[in-house]
Amino acid sequence: MATIFYNTTTTQDYSEYEDMKFWQYRPSNNNVTELRRVFVPTLYSIVFIVGLIGNGLVLCVLFKYRKTSNMSDVCLFNLALSDLLYLISLPFWAYYTAVSKWIFWSFMCNTLSALYMLGFYGSIFFMILMTIERYTVIVHAHRFLFLKHRSVRASIVLILLIWTLSLGASLPTIIFSQVKDGLNGQTCSVTYPKETAWASFSYMELIFLGWIIPLSVMVFCYSRIIPILMDMKSQKKHKAVRLLLVLVIVFFLFWTPYNIVIFLKFLHHLGYMIDYKRDLDMAMQWVETIALSHCCINPIIYAFVGQKFRNLFLKILKEWFPLCFVRCITVDSGFSQRMDTVYSCSSMMPSTRKESRVIA
Repeated sequence: MATIFYNTTTTQDYSEYEDMKFWQYRPSNNNVTELRRVFVPTLYSIVFIVGLIGNGLVLCVLFKYRKTSNMSDVCLFNLALSDLLYLISLPFWAYYTAVSKWIFWSFMCNTLSALYMLGFYGSIFFMILMTIERYTVIVHAHRFLFLKHRSVRASIVLILLIWTLSLGASLPTIIFSQVKDGLNGQTCSVTYPKETAWASFSYMELIFLGWIIPLSVMVFCYSRIIPILMDMKSQKKHKAVRLLLVLVIVFFLFWTPYNIVIFLKFLHHLGYMIDYKRDLDMAMQWVETIALSHCCINPIIYAFVGQKFRNLFLKILKEWFPLCFVRCITVDSGFSQRMDTVYSCSSMMPSTRKESRVIA
């Protein structure tokens, strides 16, 4: 978790803030501290509420229609579950930022770190898996048709593998999270043993597993998918291509600032940019919040854009709130077919091969 991992808690002393010569306007130390104590918890709270509603609705829809789900639905379910894991921890970090001291039990420091990091890596890894699944379905359709009959066991193995990898990637932060006594009370932070490579390893792990690898996979897979979609005769192909581009662009915009600051902090850890420590600590607060907001966007770009998913969602709302709906919403019973819940692009392949290629 970035807030803990980089020790950017609100107990930081900004006494050197006035020495930032490259800033034309330098507010007082108290103003900066009070702004962060109010603004950051507010942003965390907004992300928590919006993300909880969006991902909760995704889980409700997929769980209700679990008997007709496929691999994409399973990935989407676990993606929403991953987002919820670290969303659950946000209220605690928001309160921690506001009061500037750790008032929870010691084990909660490790527990909340585990929830945050497990959700963080799980979300990234399941996005990678969904991208690869789209690539397999569209680019290697024959191989997919051959393997889909054995997809139940393969899906279970893949899901377990992703969660295992997520736990393994989270272990350094979980293990080294600890409660320590500070000037204003106890703090929860990650403290790596001195004269070890754990800190450098964790920086590189975040950069490669959290940004370089997923972005590379998305660019490669979608660069192969888009030309195939453009050759199809479906009228929805242009919308499908735009949605694929949105996936890459949104991921890039939300996570690039965060990883740039991570890299700069890594350089600081190596002995460079010594005079910019507090600048980087302050920047981490804002870029981390931007990155966290991606979990609020996930339900929109991965689920609610698809018409079938919207129909199923409206059907559930009609069952829950019948008085709010006048007309009955008809939902296609072929939910489990290869017209997926996300960005369905139904098109018939030329010649004798008449199968639907899914873009989600």
